[in-house]
Amino acid sequence: MTIDHEMLTGFSKSFGLFYLIAMSIGVLVYAYWPSNKEQFAQAAAAVVSDEEDRPCQ
Repeated sequence: MTIDHEMLTGFSKSFGLFYLIAMSIGVLVYAYWPSNKEQFAQAAAAVVSDEEDRPCQ
């Protein structure tokens, strides 16, 4: 069995597809994990703060 360009291309495309699917699932699990809810809530509140979002006088 020889390793040619078509075989390497097929392997790299398959590996890349499964790698991206696994990473996407990992990100979704991290984002929706219950213990991370408070951390994301604090980050969302920090972006829209009433004290810091006022024009200079």
